[in-house]
Amino acid sequence: MTTVSVIEKPAVALVDVCAVSDLIINSGVCALIDERQVAIFAIQTPSSEQKEATLSVYALSNWDPIGKANVMYRGLLGSMQQQPMICSPLYKQHYSLLTGQCFEDESVHLDVYECVIADDKVWISVA
Repeated sequence: MTTVSVIEKPAVALVDVCAVSDLIINSGVCALIDERQVAIFAIQTPSSEQKEATLSVYALSNWDPIGKANVMYRGLLGSMQQQPMICSPLYKQHYSLLTGQCFEDESVHLDVYECVIADDKVWISVA
């Protein structure tokens, strides 16, 4: 007989960062969470089926690993390879907002953080 132990993973702590109304639509803002600079992007896309547009919020490291500066929230938003992306304001590398992966260099990425909208607030976990 085999004995299996189950260890439950602790719940991820989400931090109330700001109100959704504090975000700049189709742009970025920066927040300091547990001594980490986090770039937060709010992208609004029109919906053909609904009357209201859809809001997607992404949270990534604000640190540009190539430019060596906390500047990612100032980058340009767009899409690449059918994914939402952020373009570094310094040397123009493109990073997926979904995975943080750099499109130009597989060895480079941004940390991606869990981001939830609830009760008109933005909640982020940097754990």
